Amino acid sequence: MTKDVIVSISGLQIEALEGESADDPIEVITPADYFFKNGKHYIVYEEVSEGVQGVTKNRIKITGDDLVEIHKSGVVNAQMIFQKNKQNLTYYGTPYGQLLLGVHTTNMQVEETENDISVRIEYQLDINHEPLAECDISINIQSKQAGTFKMV
Repeated sequence: MTKDVIVSISGLQIEALEGESADDPIEVITPADYFFKNGKHYIVYEEVSEGVQGVTKNRIKITGDDLVEIHKSGVVNAQMIFQKNKQNLTYYGTPYGQLLLGVHTTNMQVEETENDISVRIEYQLDINHEPLAECDISINIQSKQAGTFKMV
C-alpha cells in the first residue's frame, strides 16, 4: 500500500425505537495518508462539518481483524473503539455539547490485499445508556496508484 490513499466510508443506521433505517446512508470519500507501523494500519484524513467552521482530524487505526479505533480531534472530539463482541464507552464532544456514547460491536470483518483494506463493522449505538441505533459501517482504503477505486 502506498502513502497516498483514497478512503470511502459508508454507514447505515436503523433507529432502535422506530425500527426503520435512516433515509440515506452516510457516505464520505476523501484523500488520506496511510502508514503501517508496529503491525498496525493507520489512515489519517481531515473532515469538514456542515454549518460549523473548522475541520476534524481523523485517525483510523486497524489492529488485526478484531480491533478498529477512530480518533477524532477538532470540531468533533472522540475516540471510538470497535472491538469484536465488546462494548466500549467514550465521550463524543461536539460544538453543541458532549455525549456519552456506548459502542457495542457485534460483528467485524477486515480484509487486506496489497493495495486495498476493507473493513465492515456492525454495532449497536447508545447515548447516555439509552439505545439509539443498530449501525453498519463499511470502510475501504485503496492505494491511489492502484487505479481501481470502488464505492463500498
